[in-house]
Amino acid sequence: MSSVKRVVVAAVCAALGIVLPMAFHAVPGAGNAWLPMHLPVMICGLVAGPAAGAATGLLAPVLSSLLTGMPAAPMLPSMTCELVVYGLVSGLLSSRVRTGRLTLDLYVSLVGAMVCGRVVGGLLQALIFSAGSYSLAAWAAGYLLTGLPGIVLQLAVVVPVAVALERAGLVEPRYPQR
Repeated sequence: MSSVKRVVVAAVCAALGIVLPMAFHAVPGAGNAWLPMHLPVMICGLVAGPAAGAATGLLAPVLSSLLTGMPAAPMLPSMTCELVVYGLVSGLLSSRVRTGRLTLDLYVSLVGAMVCGRVVGGLLQALIFSAGSYSLAAWAAGYLLTGLPGIVLQLAVVVPVAVALERAGLVEPRYPQR
């Protein structure tokens, strides 16, 4: 993928990272449950690579916070780090996992990124930004149970969108036709 196309994909995904949460936050509590900002960051990493994914993970929450106040300032550092990890790891895994099956490659990359991002976000909140106010049980309840609808949404939406972008010719094919 050309560098211009990568920048365009990252910019569109960063913009979606601002707009999607605004739509979800129309319903109180929906942002925390559905995790809408995560979707375009993960998609960007999968289709445009680790640098574009990480850049989107950095820009989306920072710009969203500046423009809309979401995420709130106390949540911004840990959420930004978590989203950078999502974009970076999804891109790294996507560039290395080669099973011969596009959908399987993308799901392996997505799940790996979801685990890494959740661990980093949870550790940062528990250990650094909330110094001692989180136990392992609180982390599990807050990060896994509260975000369960968002986790299901990520599994249902991210890979099909990445596959659709590839099939539409909007991103480079993983396995070019011979």
